[in-house]
Amino acid sequence: MTARKIAAAGATLYAEADGPDDAPAVLLWAGGSCTLRMWDHVVPRLTPRLRVVRFDIRGLGRSTPATDPATQCTFEQYADDANRVLDAFDVERCHIWSMAWGSRAALAYCSLNPARVVSAALFEANTELPDVAAQRRGSQQARERQRAVGIDSVPPPEGWNAHEHPEAVSTAMQALRRFDLASAVPRLTMPVLVATGDCDPNLPSSREIVARAPDARLVVFEDVGHGSVLQRPDLATETFLQFVLQFVAAQGGR
Repeated sequence: MTARKIAAAGATLYAEADGPDDAPAVLLWAGGSCTLRMWDHVVPRLTPRLRVVRFDIRGLGRSTPATDPATQCTFEQYADDANRVLDAFDVERCHIWSMAWGSRAALAYCSLNPARVVSAALFEANTELPDVAAQRRGSQQARERQRAVGIDSVPPPEGWNAHEHPEAVSTAMQALRRFDLASAVPRLTMPVLVATGDCDPNLPSSREIVARAPDARLVVFEDVGHGSVLQRPDLATETFLQFVLQFVAAQGGR
């Protein structure tokens, strides 16, 4: 693993890269109020075939807060931050994998930087504001269904929501209120996978994204609520790899 602190406009970003330097790259976007540690359960399954790049957005995890939140806590700024991270690891083009709030940021990134994106896997995607209460109810329903069929819950990775500047987290999350995500969907010119649980209130919006994006398909996870990468990392990783490795194989990758 290679860790770096990367200077950006008004912040210092913490980022990590795992896997072979010459493998196809995937950029991970974490969920709401999550750090890059949320991916710790899945990264070891990706690195045999992929180079995994992930970072804490400004104000979360080990990244410093924005010096001017009004102008820097935006999806446009986060997209620029992501490009700085990719440049720091010498990645020209990459695949995208994201979850929940991170799928909003990733959708914005893909619409603003289509030339840098080979494919995008947007899990729990939604172009609207989150319904947190409905997410909790759906996740509880999913856990009850999983227990009924003998699926054990998986503890989240250590540090998945630990922040050096907890006072900055809420402000950083407000970026979704400043970007027209619905209008960005038709600009997703790359192949897109949208995967959402059948107990997740984001499912209707996920269906709408698939209907309006030029090249998108939907996978619905059975008995899964909001936040599939944390709730069912095995299923989420298998679904992502089935999607992304078809492009790796077509390009002669590992």
